[in-house]
Amino acid sequence: MNHNAWVAGVDGCRGGWIVVLRPAGDPAKALVRLVPQFRDVLELPEAPIMIAIDIPIGLPDISGLGGRRCDIEARRPLGARKSSVFAVPARAAVAELDYGAACRAAQRHSDPPRKISKQTFNLFAKIREVDALMTPALQDRVRECHPELVFWRLNGQRPLELPKKVNDGLALRRRLLVQAGYPNAIFSRQSIPKSAAGADDVIDAFANATAAADMVLGTAHRVPDTPLCDGRGLRMEIWG
Repeated sequence: MNHNAWVAGVDGCRGGWIVVLRPAGDPAKALVRLVPQFRDVLELPEAPIMIAIDIPIGLPDISGLGGRRCDIEARRPLGARKSSVFAVPARAAVAELDYGAACRAAQRHSDPPRKISKQTFNLFAKIREVDALMTPALQDRVRECHPELVFWRLNGQRPLELPKKVNDGLALRRRLLVQAGYPNAIFSRQSIPKSAAGADDVIDAFANATAAADMVLGTAHRVPDTPLCDGRGLRMEIWG
């Protein structure tokens, strides 16, 4: 594998998408960008050979209890952080632009029938943006990951006790990233406006970039071992 090839970690934020770019084998050279649309990530001049994004890829026709199999398996090692992996609803629900209509679609396309939370609905625009571009071929380059699964792995496969929204939890995640090779100073020299992205969004993008690099280097963790595919042939899997 080419250790000098660029990879990217992507996380959604208020201003669009936070992108952390790095050579697969050199986290010290990481760069941070803010782009308005996911399409822009695919057109970056660095041409990352692997993109890890914290957004569902592969949407079920019928959503089971707990979501997709990969959602359920990703929660298992996370302990108190398991709630960070939400149950992905059916594609028919994600397609709806109105919350009430999305709840009704979710009920029709779930077993047992259930609505969705407003928090889940608020993610739908980002999910649709990525889903509109995804193909099975593109999934060889763009893969779903979850930052808490990355941090679990960086923490010696132990769940993190502190949530990322508290200062100590954010500091813990920074330390794990520094241990993974990122310079400590890289986290204090970012110029992304707070109105566009929170500090936790940036930290998550660094974790996702770590997953992308490890996918290239062959050391990333994936659940499940043998993923199912959705109706469009997209693998329902989560990397970390």
